[in-house]
Amino acid sequence: MASALTLPAPLQKFFSQFPLHVHPPIPVQPKIPFTKPTIWIAPPRNAGLDQSPDGLLSSEVECLKWQAYLALRGLTDVAVRWDIAPEGSIDGRLPNLHVPASGDADGQLLAAHTIPGWVDVRLGSGNDALEGYKDEALRDESHAWVSLLEGIVHAALTLSQPPPPLLSFLSLGQVTPGRPIEAVLSPPPPTFTGLSSILPPYGTNVSLASVQARYADAIGALSERLGTDKWFLGSENPTALDALAFAYLHCILHSKDSTRIEVTRRVNLVTWERRVRTQVQAAFCFAS
Repeated sequence: MASALTLPAPLQKFFSQFPLHVHPPIPVQPKIPFTKPTIWIAPPRNAGLDQSPDGLLSSEVECLKWQAYLALRGLTDVAVRWDIAPEGSIDGRLPNLHVPASGDADGQLLAAHTIPGWVDVRLGSGNDALEGYKDEALRDESHAWVSLLEGIVHAALTLSQPPPPLLSFLSLGQVTPGRPIEAVLSPPPPTFTGLSSILPPYGTNVSLASVQARYADAIGALSERLGTDKWFLGSENPTALDALAFAYLHCILHSKDSTRIEVTRRVNLVTWERRVRTQVQAAFCFAS
């Protein structure tokens, strides 16, 4: 007896134009084992071309800050890779630290804010209420310097970068993705439109002269505070402030002349950055 589900001849002819092909399964590639902690960063300036130690340092200040943090905490032989887009990282933000399995512990991928806890466990340290500073006053002062670096210095560094093609008119309104310039500068800059405008407020009206003047004062203050000390705020050992300061100074020294000149005029900052750079570079290696 013929099946009640037999397709009519016109439909059979139509579906015959789209034959079903069965392909063999794609073999799963074995995982590449790794034995070193590996930090995922934004690419260096000459990614893939510069095989010198300087080619191990990210061109992005946030990634470089965490590289410096790992190195100044005393970790060595940390691998570096930059072939992973931010979309492939935790919360879409680099850097991440890929930690290999150790003993009974499985390997794991760490977001940036969890790196200090992992380092404390790795080094058997932590529980320092002063965060490496000599006293509470200096610890509190460090917060002010962090705000200065992440505020006006960050804004000046960002404005020194070439604007993206076709979007240069928007470059003053955004410092980094998800971080509008009004959240960086204090007081926040005014909008393009005023109270009497028929248009709703939009954008930000950034005064380049004002940013540059405040930036010059910030670099001068940073140089004066460092003086001839080995580490900022006279700490005996490097702190998180030193990692952050190095990241900004290094990126500034590779920026446009108008921004870089404020650092190159301060011999102690240039000398300090060069010394710390050598220590940071020595902590990393190219991922195999």
